[in-house]
Amino acid sequence: MSIYVSIVIPVYNEAGNIGLLLTDLISVLEDTVGKPYEVIVVNDGSKDGSEQEIEAAGAANPNIKLVSLSRNYGQTAAFMAGIDHASGEVIVTLDGDRQNDPADIPLLLEQIEQGYDVVSGWRQNRRDNMLLRTWPSRAANWLISLISGVKLQDYGCSLKAYRQGTIEGVRLYGEMHRFIPIYTHWQGGRLIEIPVNHHPRKLGRSKYGLMRAPKVILDLLVVVFMHKFLTRPIYIFGGFGIISISFSFVFFFLMLYFKFWGGKTFIETPLPMLTVTCFLLGVVSFLMGLQAEMLMRTYHESQAKPTYRVRNTLNLD
Repeated sequence: MSIYVSIVIPVYNEAGNIGLLLTDLISVLEDTVGKPYEVIVVNDGSKDGSEQEIEAAGAANPNIKLVSLSRNYGQTAAFMAGIDHASGEVIVTLDGDRQNDPADIPLLLEQIEQGYDVVSGWRQNRRDNMLLRTWPSRAANWLISLISGVKLQDYGCSLKAYRQGTIEGVRLYGEMHRFIPIYTHWQGGRLIEIPVNHHPRKLGRSKYGLMRAPKVILDLLVVVFMHKFLTRPIYIFGGFGIISISFSFVFFFLMLYFKFWGGKTFIETPLPMLTVTCFLLGVVSFLMGLQAEMLMRTYHESQAKPTYRVRNTLNLD
């Protein structure tokens, strides 16, 4: 029997929460969803009793599966490990701290069945520290929407549902798990955001902090760069090279002007140095762009990776 939904839960030092979460989750999956399921819990190098709690739950229910990482790799790597081991038609992700509500999963699955490729949760009434968590998150969500062109209210909510084919081949690094909706939208996938419940943390300590915000922004810039320039890197390197060489010519003519009409010798202004620096920087940028073009072609052709994604076909084997 094929599995309909795979639940992926990354866990790091959540011994007090994971057992209770799995009890609530199984109740929802069996009583409300009522379709074949699996729960993949990824132990991200926990140092408390989280792994033992998961093993005990798995011994009682074979649908609960454990992927235990050798050390703490971070939330994105843990999500990636769970997704790699998932076999369901739909993949649902949520946190292991019991702040996401398993009762919202049927609502996400309902939207998937209506034809959406990604359903993203929106913690409309977020129950976190306003100063340290909520306000910085709102600012980050606004900035991510502005840069990516994909408007979501809550990128940081881990409660999301994906069609398996939507994230097939997606590799995640850094803090990039929150950007899967952006990948999907850019590739023509259908995306919707729905309000979900959010509960205050009752047990354990939060692993989030203000230092995560700049990492998220830097990862976003990488995502945007990869989307726009992965198959045409010469555009950004060559564009910068053109601008740099153009400035070198401007500095060169200014240098001549001050020499013959402005009463300044070459050594009295920084213009000769700026001319040479900008020209060389432009040439180096062009060469880097050509090298990036060769690397891109090697990447796609050596692995037979297409530069497009097919949604469906008709009358083709």
